[in-house]
Amino acid sequence: MTTFFIKTFGCRVNQVESQAILEQFLRAGYKPADSFETADICVLNTCTVTHQADKDVEKQIRQILRRNPSARLVLTGCYAMAHKAEVQKKFPQAEIVGKYELGRVLFNEEDVCWTVSGHEGHSRAFIKIQDGCDCFCSYCIVPFARNEKRSKPLADVLSEIKTLEEKGFSEIVLTGINIGNYRCSQTGADLAELCDYVARQPGTFRIRFSSIELQTVTGGVIAAMAARPDRFCNYFHLPLQAGCDKVLQDMNRHYDTAAYRARVADLRSKVPQIGIFADVIAGYPTETEQDFEDTVRFIREVKLAGLHVFSYSPRPGTKAALLKQLPPEEIKRRAEALRALDKELRAAFAASLVGTEQVVFMEERKDGLPHGITSNFQQVVLEGENLPRRGLVRAKIVRAEGALCYGAVV
Repeated sequence: MTTFFIKTFGCRVNQVESQAILEQFLRAGYKPADSFETADICVLNTCTVTHQADKDVEKQIRQILRRNPSARLVLTGCYAMAHKAEVQKKFPQAEIVGKYELGRVLFNEEDVCWTVSGHEGHSRAFIKIQDGCDCFCSYCIVPFARNEKRSKPLADVLSEIKTLEEKGFSEIVLTGINIGNYRCSQTGADLAELCDYVARQPGTFRIRFSSIELQTVTGGVIAAMAARPDRFCNYFHLPLQAGCDKVLQDMNRHYDTAAYRARVADLRSKVPQIGIFADVIAGYPTETEQDFEDTVRFIREVKLAGLHVFSYSPRPGTKAALLKQLPPEEIKRRAEALRALDKELRAAFAASLVGTEQVVFMEERKDGLPHGITSNFQQVVLEGENLPRRGLVRAKIVRAEGALCYGAVV
């Protein structure tokens, strides 16, 4: 029996795609290998969001070529597609295959089906509803690898939710490269209309959005969330990148700080106890010390619940890579300052929830204690006896220690 090995690098979208590839291999009668060293086919689903991501992929490629040279090596994903000619020259033994050609190349089918029936190794399930981005932010390589926008048909999304809910997944994450650009090719439904359909689906489950761009969070999306707090998590991850209008303009972001502040205020007024998190980049080439201080001040003003901090990394082919770069030690200093701010924000958010009741998704056990996340993405340890290991549980938050909350089942 032919054996296969899949290695995933990078984002949730890649993880969902790898799950779909895994399921397709199994349906075709292939067997998972114990490691890349024993596999007949090795598929690397790659990432190129940072220089380190490139290095991680290349290290894995070299290991496979050295320890299993007879394996069929297939590279897909952003690293492979954004630098195709360079990668092919560097690793001529590898096959470079686009995501939408994998079905034909591996299984003699027109397309890999990106619908999944589970999520290997995860307690939550993820559904890829959209692919592609053409925003071309000046620092971002993704549009060079995924510039063709596609959306999963509405009926397929609803069917996938039904399958996952019936398998016991009580939290389902809708993900994509730019999910706010969702547009069903068959019905024309946008994300707000998709939410309306999801709200009417039977079953006990809740929906969480992955990262979503500010300008695509429409009134319709917010209204759907507000109308069904049991169905939609009161959580948004709204990429900020910088809290300074000059730097946002240099980055080719399509909003300013006033728009971001207004959207955050609107969300808080309509969605109670919402957790709003953000990406932020430290050390963009044109960011001065004053610009950085403005970003820190802005983040404090809008009182975000937490940050995902990226140290700026020049990506060849992007406009920002042509600019004079800041010293690495300065980028590191700013990133460390933002990570310290992140700890402060998370602790403040955790403290704000003490005394409230929250619906906690039981995710895993840490140090022998039941552990989960609230709808607004707060990490919680539940105390008590005979606690369920999985599913949704209503709990009262009794105390907070740093960024962690402790709760008792109601």
